[in-house]
Amino acid sequence: MQFNHLAVSQLSELQKKQQVNIVDTRDPQSFAAAHIEGAFNINQGNLESYLADCDMDLAIVVCCYHGISSQGVAQFLVERGFDEVYSLQGGYEAVENFKKQQ
Repeated sequence: MQFNHLAVSQLSELQKKQQVNIVDTRDPQSFAAAHIEGAFNINQGNLESYLADCDMDLAIVVCCYHGISSQGVAQFLVERGFDEVYSLQGGYEAVENFKKQQ
């Protein structure tokens, strides 16, 4: 099984249809400065506890800075048993660009 890529515009559509977990892999300082509403900042220190508490039946979207490292995390989540996993294309940078265009 493989994760899917998700454009920022598709994220809002997905959120309208169903509940979605959003995990942000950026450093805590960047996350604290700005993040997608409802996102959870995961890192090596809290990953296992997050996975233990996370509803694996919900879609999960992984966000990073530019949409590159999130792909590895997304694949890891697929291997951990999540069924519906997405890597956000362009990462948080794409989110900011999308907001500017609205």
